[in-house]
Amino acid sequence: MATKYMTVSWDQLHKDARILSERLSNFNFRGIIAITRGGLIPAGIIARELELRLIDTISVVTYDEEKRGELNIIKNPSITEDGNGFLIIDDLVDSGITAKAIRKLLPKAYFACLYAKPAGKEYTDQFIMEVQQDMWILFPWDMAPAFAPPLIKSQKK
Repeated sequence: MATKYMTVSWDQLHKDARILSERLSNFNFRGIIAITRGGLIPAGIIARELELRLIDTISVVTYDEEKRGELNIIKNPSITEDGNGFLIIDDLVDSGITAKAIRKLLPKAYFACLYAKPAGKEYTDQFIMEVQQDMWILFPWDMAPAFAPPLIKSQKK
């Protein structure tokens, strides 16, 4: 079966992060823990919108190119608590492997992401959009602009 792709533009990502911020605005978070690398940019936008200055990271590796591998936490957040009062932000919850491990580490933190797939959505407290499990999301930081020749030139070959 062919892989399905969904392209998220910078504008769409920013819009979705602001919608998520609005949904989170009634909470009183002490800070944010961004899951690197995908959660860094959404966490920055959300931190601005919620006027949160305390931002930490947790670095998790689960993918090697497009293949899922073993979960490896390569950097823990500096907080040594159970996560109470903290907002965990990621771009996407896919299988739920990362979210499940982070929830075990920080059980009282609130977990939010922009996009969720069916297999992982139960591990998040809040998300903006559900996408199909077989959908590969192309985030703006994964792509580079490239010249596209005029259509007429490609038809003359």
